[in-house]
Amino acid sequence: MLIEEDELCLTVMIRLMLFYLYIQVLELAGNAARDNKKNRIVLRHIQLVRNDEELSKLLGMVTIANGGVLPNIHHNLFPKKMGKGRDDIGSASQEF
Repeated sequence: MLIEEDELCLTVMIRLMLFYLYIQVLELAGNAARDNKKNRIVLRHIQLVRNDEELSKLLGMVTIANGGVLPNIHHNLFPKKMGKGRDDIGSASQEF
């Protein structure tokens, strides 16, 4: 009898945990859809859930088909600031 109660308790806890994860993913995907001015959540919006640190760890090895890639620009690709003064304009041309 005690074993059945423990199994029931574990079953309820697992269901609540999965429900919590479902709600978190749905909320973040809904926010991403709203930010993109869309009415429906598509796979791209679910892929953008990876911006959340904790869910990114959970979904680390998961592949979402047709989800696209996360927007990321390497910091070395940004233009460098040439001058520190107000009048200095960092030109992109070569300096001799």
